[in-house]
Amino acid sequence: MIRTLDKEQMMAILEFSTDGIYVVDRQGVTLFVNKAYEQITGFPREVLVGRHMQDLIQEGYINQSVSLQVLQEKRKISLLQNIKQTKEVIATGNPVFDAAGNIEMIVTSVRDVTELNTLQNELSKAKTFSQMQNYRFSFTTDQEETKFLFKSMSMQRIYEKIEQVAPFPTSVLLTGPSGVGKEVLANLIHHLSDRKDKPFIKVNCGAIPETLVESEFFGYESGAFTGARREGKIGLLELANEGTLMLDEIGEMPLQLQVKLLRAIQEKKIRRIGGTEAISVDIRIISATNQNITALTEQKKFREDLYYRISVVEIQIPPLSQRREDVEILVEHYFDYFCQKFKIRKEMTQETKQCLNEYEWPGNVRELKNIMENVVTSVPDERIEPYHLPYRIQYSLHKPMSNLKKRMEQIEKQIVRDTLMNHSSLRQASKYLGIDHSTLIKKLKRWEEQ
Repeated sequence: MIRTLDKEQMMAILEFSTDGIYVVDRQGVTLFVNKAYEQITGFPREVLVGRHMQDLIQEGYINQSVSLQVLQEKRKISLLQNIKQTKEVIATGNPVFDAAGNIEMIVTSVRDVTELNTLQNELSKAKTFSQMQNYRFSFTTDQEETKFLFKSMSMQRIYEKIEQVAPFPTSVLLTGPSGVGKEVLANLIHHLSDRKDKPFIKVNCGAIPETLVESEFFGYESGAFTGARREGKIGLLELANEGTLMLDEIGEMPLQLQVKLLRAIQEKKIRRIGGTEAISVDIRIISATNQNITALTEQKKFREDLYYRISVVEIQIPPLSQRREDVEILVEHYFDYFCQKFKIRKEMTQETKQCLNEYEWPGNVRELKNIMENVVTSVPDERIEPYHLPYRIQYSLHKPMSNLKKRMEQIEKQIVRDTLMNHSSLRQASKYLGIDHSTLIKKLKRWEEQ
């Protein structure tokens, strides 16, 4: 004889289940909630039993009800449910039919997958990091090759400013000619902040094809568009969450993306392409450019409101030709670095060092570093003499001395750059210099093209 379980025994079994159990009647009113459901959600059964599922949705207990969907479609349904925006559960609703084929009740099993989804998301992030392409990468802070070295007073002032602002999540804009070390300074800011153990993501805004730029920054959900990965993709903003995002060559950013980036910075939320869920992000933005962003805003090529957001603190980095005290220490550092890196014993004569100190360095620190690697690896002799240096350096040093006009222009450049560092706009700087605003813009444009 088969023994059937009575109601009390059935209720005891449901109470001992490790899965949450939620039962509603044919109208969608809560009949029963077990102990496991209370532990998973934090909701006491007293506030749930007797309540209609639609009311619980409206009051924010859950974002959607599998029970109501089962009542509508009359079949078993599973879905991902958000509990008070803090937990994620898989809810599977099963219809129970009476003898006439009508739904008598719906029994839903609930399983907490918050931790599983978090681990899966971290795994996805790790996979994305490993697949990063040449225009974006994570950046470490302990490389000898990227040390911040200086002797000049102008770089001392910059270092002091960085020390002051680094601990705060303030947006920083780094400006200066190509090769002056904007990336090294961005790295220093991140390293001196409380985000130093969090991601540091760099993206070259001018290197991403315009057709891909939105999906690269914001990511996309599965099937968001033709050619999208089946598993979707995490965007750069999401990858940089809790860390630092460096936007290199930000002057090249398309206007369409500027609008969306501004909204993300203001709201601290993003939405993947094809997604409906807003994702909270906490990012420190460091931007860098060799262009005049103020001039770009006046030409309507860069949004003025975004400029104000990214340049809460603006740091202008002078070219190497205007901080000649730094040349010697940089030459010695990179020469020693590459000798050690390639396990080569070499020395540099005083005459060679003198030539390097007198050179104008149009390519700035980047050019200096490349030349040091060149002489260490390509010169067979142990002693590096002036004639071993690249032809462009030898040629420039043997040219007749610059005329008075060129010398005066160099002095003028230094005065203008110092003025720009101490004034927040071109109009204020031109007023201080006693020249017309348009004249200053023309001078800056001409110097950038030289």
